[in-house]
Amino acid sequence: MPKAKLVEGVFAINKPRGITSAQVVRDLQQVFNPSKLFASWIEAEKAGRNKLSPNQRNRRKDKRVQVKIGHGGTLDPLATGVLIAGVGNGTKELQGFLSCTKSYEAVVLFGAATDTYDMEGKVLSRASYAHVTREAVEKALADFRGKIMQSPPLYSALRVQGKRLYEYAREGREVPTDIAERPVEVQSLEIVEWLEGGTHPHRWPVQEAKKEDIVVAAKVLHLHDALTKTRTGSTSPDGANKGTPVDTATSKRPLDEGEDLVYGKGPESKRAKGSLDLPMSGALQASNGDASKDTKVKAINGSESPSSVNGPPAVKLRMTVTSGFYVRSLCHDLGKSVGSLGMMSGLLRTRQGDFELSKNVLDYEDLEKGEAVWGPKVEGMLDDWQCRHGRDNSDRRSNEREPSSWVGTPSLQNWQSAPA
Repeated sequence: MPKAKLVEGVFAINKPRGITSAQVVRDLQQVFNPSKLFASWIEAEKAGRNKLSPNQRNRRKDKRVQVKIGHGGTLDPLATGVLIAGVGNGTKELQGFLSCTKSYEAVVLFGAATDTYDMEGKVLSRASYAHVTREAVEKALADFRGKIMQSPPLYSALRVQGKRLYEYAREGREVPTDIAERPVEVQSLEIVEWLEGGTHPHRWPVQEAKKEDIVVAAKVLHLHDALTKTRTGSTSPDGANKGTPVDTATSKRPLDEGEDLVYGKGPESKRAKGSLDLPMSGALQASNGDASKDTKVKAINGSESPSSVNGPPAVKLRMTVTSGFYVRSLCHDLGKSVGSLGMMSGLLRTRQGDFELSKNVLDYEDLEKGEAVWGPKVEGMLDDWQCRHGRDNSDRRSNEREPSSWVGTPSLQNWQSAPA
């Protein structure tokens, strides 16, 4: 009797907006566990566990038998697009996806900054945006291409002395050392679409930071002195931040991704304009309420921008970046680089490694359509992965395998968060 086929490997799914990457993994497990496609994998896992000693079985915190699934790089709930998923032994390959190149489309909304650098945070500061034009943004983007130094957002999963940055932020605790800049590379960066104020649906968050929130943010980022150190003046044609109160501080270069953020020397890379300032704005600027009523100012080219009447402009960007790059930081820094502020209002990951939208990525909606729909697609993608990596079906036709717990790997894999 031929041995059953064990379906394992790596595939990609199109993550929808509004859910976490970890929730996607749980949804996949809920669908895959009772399926016919993964029945042989479940039986092989049970057989492997039965061979363990009672002590080994008792050491397992989660004794449920589930399809082992993990993801290869977190996407924020706000983001959509390619999310890599590993099944069975495919989870061992996920680490490699943290270091591969990724392509994104992102929307930058100008005129305000938040604590999270995106529209899901609290508004910390507002700035004039009437002078922000497509020409000014095009010119500023030149400073963000190639090898640059980038400061990660405070709300990120990077570690400082063993503790996640977002944990310091949520607890209101002071980070024990300065947050270091990191060397990253932007292989391509271009404008896809310019969106004048009043012509797009993107809006600033409604919730504004309270005074005590700003004080906590300043404390966490060592901004006590920077709160009163701002630069003032008129916006210069080169896009420098001369017209917006911003914080100034000395930045440090980091070690590689995955290590604690400490002082260290890195490769000589250029700093993007606006990235020298620490992530949080130093003070909450007075707001006039409706953004469309902000005082008109002259645009860089000497004419009034339509955005001065209709609200803040936005721009859709397309980029290909290397490991460690934060799109949220780009949006934040770009706003400062054009003499205003900015936040990420939308993010779509279009490619990660060999997986690309509209080519070899499973639609999330297929999970609700039943195994008759998603089954052949997932099996085909996993078989393709195995073939491209030198394994044929005969290597995977076995009910004698080590259980996933043998190597100390839980069924729900939550790998190191990849920037977004």
